[in-house]
Parts: sequence; structure tokens; C-alpha cells
Amino acid sequence: MREELLRSCYGYVNERILRLEASVRDLEHDLGNETKSSAGDKYETSREMINAEISQLERQLKEFKKLKGILSLPQLQKASTAIQLGSIVITNTANYFVAIPVGEVNINKEKFYAIGINSPMAQLLNGKQKGDVFTFREKEVKILDVY
Repeated sequence: MREELLRSCYGYVNERILRLEASVRDLEHDLGNETKSSAGDKYETSREMINAEISQLERQLKEFKKLKGILSLPQLQKASTAIQLGSIVITNTANYFVAIPVGEVNINKEKFYAIGINSPMAQLLNGKQKGDVFTFREKEVKILDVY
């Protein structure tokens, strides 16, 4: 199951990276085709707006590449009895994969939430074990299993 969850997370990140790279390329192409008109201020404003958008996309691209790097960490490959990065957690309320913030992932007709290690839920889960109980959003959550 861990391999399928990892594969799904990689798919999510790779798809986002490809989309962002294509958007940057398109904007760079637009920037190259921008011609100077008689209204010089309009030309400069347009170029500046394109450059600002490229910078924003490059920041997002850097973040997704960092998430991809997290997926290759050895901790994600092994099971543990104490919840940590890479743990698959089954609770009485939901199933979690502590890795990167992807959201809902369906594996073999089972729903999991791929969450980042710094998310509020992951912070509550961190270090807990099978059988532990905690409160999240005024609801009692029991950890049924940890892989």
C-alpha cells in the first residue's frame, strides 16, 4: 500500500511541476515576443507584469521540487510503530499518509489523506502509536493501526 500511496504522491507532484514549467516557458515566450510600442510605459508595465508572474511561478516550482525531494527520503520507505514521516495511520475517523500535502488519495477503494509533516493533524499524530487516543476539532480520535 505504501508504494501505491508514494506513486500517487509522485504523480501529483510531477503533474504540478510539468504544468508550472510549461507556464513559465509560455510566459518567457510571451516576454520575448513583447515589442516596444510608442507607448513606452505600457511596454515596460507589461514586461514587468510578465516578469512578476514568472517569479511567482518559479517560487511555486521550487516548492513542488522540494516536496518531490521529501518523497525520496528513506523514512518514507519503512514502517514504524511510532508515527513519523512516512507512516500510514488508520484511525476511527480517517486514514492518513504522513508525507506531503496532497489531500485525498484513493487506493484500492480506500480513502487516505496525504498530509505534510507540519500539518496540524500530523503534529498531533507524531510519535503516537496504535491504541493511542487524542482530540482533534473536539472529536475523539483513536489510532487503530500504524504501518
